[in-house]
Amino acid sequence: MNYARPTPALAIHDLRKSYGDLHALKGVTFGLQRGERLAFLGPNGAGKTTLIRCLAGLTNADHGEIFLAGQPFKSSEARQQIGFVPQEIALYADLTTRQNLEAFGRFHGLRRRALRDRLAWALQWTGLEDRANDLVGAFSGGMQRRVNLACGVMHEPRILLLDEPTVGVDPQSRQRIFTMLDELSATGTSILLTTHHLDEAEERSDRIVILDQGMVVADGSIDELVEQSVGTQRLVRLRIDRPLSAPIRAGVAEDAASFGTTGADEISTRIDDVSNHLPSLIELVRRRGYGIADVQVEAPSLHHVFLHLTGYELRD
Repeated sequence: MNYARPTPALAIHDLRKSYGDLHALKGVTFGLQRGERLAFLGPNGAGKTTLIRCLAGLTNADHGEIFLAGQPFKSSEARQQIGFVPQEIALYADLTTRQNLEAFGRFHGLRRRALRDRLAWALQWTGLEDRANDLVGAFSGGMQRRVNLACGVMHEPRILLLDEPTVGVDPQSRQRIFTMLDELSATGTSILLTTHHLDEAEERSDRIVILDQGMVVADGSIDELVEQSVGTQRLVRLRIDRPLSAPIRAGVAEDAASFGTTGADEISTRIDDVSNHLPSLIELVRRRGYGIADVQVEAPSLHHVFLHLTGYELRD
């Protein structure tokens, strides 16, 4: 039996954007499902901000199509389904928390009871009920981020676009912000965020899209990206009690290549099955007469995937 795939909350096909001779987007295609948390990554200048601006309606693409729940993005009704929170704090510093929320709610067409209900929800959601009448200009960066986020969702958008939502905040504020986002996701809101914090992307997203030089170079879960790029082998480092006199000629398997560098006090190699191969590796080193001071096992991570796909060159 064939089942129809659900219509994506957001679908982008062959999106292109240039600024003179600079080609910021070169045919970007991907989708975002309902309730999905998607992290959009890339080096500086990869095209992330341009993409967010196109999706938020702040700039027009030169070519390509954007669909919201199967409908063309150009309709004003579709644009009301999107919430956008920029990297820069977009609040009125001389207004209170309540006044800022009311202003953004009215901007999105909320009135009377609908505005009052949404305002009460936003204050509870941000944990700022007791600071409702305080000027946001006096708030910490983390508190301002929470108000900024609430202002972007006063109209209950189906899709939320976040550009570096935790930049410049402390670990406690980062945790609170992602708890807030988890609550939104649980109600069906689709979330697309850009971030330079790879740990955030790895731990807090369902899927990851990596952009480089205006093109999508990877799209999938962290496990899929690891398998497709750097592989699933673990890097094992053994710190030994004295420098190695000669490379060890046998690995975990009898036909494995030699490993270890003469004169070094650390041996490193890659293995597939830690539970089966690591004990054999340790025993082999001990049989060669070396004591083991420390063992480190490093699993492939998004950090390895990102550098493998985008390179080590600085992007200033």
